[in-house]
Amino acid sequence: MKHRRRTPSRLVRRLRYLRYAVEAGIGGAIAAVIKRLPPEPAINVLAGAAQQIGPFTTRQRVVMDNLERAFPDMPIAKRRQIAKQMWRNMGRQLSEYVFLDEFIDFDPHAASPGRVEFTGMDIVERIRNSGKPAIFFTAHTGNFELLPICAKGLDLEVTALFRPPNNPFIAERVLAARSTRSGLLVPAKTGAAAGLAKALGRGNSVGILVDQKFLAGRPGTFFGHKVKTNPLVPRLAQMFDCPVHPARCVRLPHNRFRVELEEAITLPRDTDGRIDLDASAQMLNDVVERWVREHPDQWMWLHRRWDLKMH
Repeated sequence: MKHRRRTPSRLVRRLRYLRYAVEAGIGGAIAAVIKRLPPEPAINVLAGAAQQIGPFTTRQRVVMDNLERAFPDMPIAKRRQIAKQMWRNMGRQLSEYVFLDEFIDFDPHAASPGRVEFTGMDIVERIRNSGKPAIFFTAHTGNFELLPICAKGLDLEVTALFRPPNNPFIAERVLAARSTRSGLLVPAKTGAAAGLAKALGRGNSVGILVDQKFLAGRPGTFFGHKVKTNPLVPRLAQMFDCPVHPARCVRLPHNRFRVELEEAITLPRDTDGRIDLDASAQMLNDVVERWVREHPDQWMWLHRRWDLKMH
């Protein structure tokens, strides 16, 4: 007998609405204060505060559990240090939302690089010359929000899949901040796949984050542990016969960044010549794992990537 999903009562909904409103109000007040400060000092201050406060939040347990699962042989002191640096990275990213327009100065035609440098210009030229769209996939590493900004600066029409925060008030503000520089956005909800397919059909490239748990995803492994991965990237690649490129952002010292566009990966195919969804999803996981191993403090260890029920 199937159990119906229980709908929250009116009181629960009202309390949740009130909590969201309070959270958004506090966040808005903090953003307003930060906005009045010079960008670099403000970002450094919030990064330091996040590094000190983060380890005492309830989410720290998830962070440490994830780190232990990924690096079981690493000394616990080293894992704690990675966690502290991750919290610092989160503080930077939250404050960088406030300064997206004035702080991020990406210009591929500038004589000298500003805060954001880019590698892979030859790949961009080949994509442009091909006349076909491309699929870019990335992960929650560095400041991943810079990827669609760079794409727009490179005159690439990229539609990015956007997963809004649960808080609708904060989601509206984040969407407004991203829309100023990031180009077209598709909310990650029912119909998102169709929205990305329409974009590819128009000749626009698409950008997708692939490192979150997806309950209806394909089985695979990440750091040797079982996960489920969204097969959207290989499905779209099969439908539109377009290249799939890894792309990531790496934080550099002194509030600088490097955005890296890598060569297209060759997705595995089955005996009938169709893209193998399971093997392709695993290939995406392997790329993300490589990135995380290179810069473990820059990945967002806050979310539950592993499906413990599968173990």
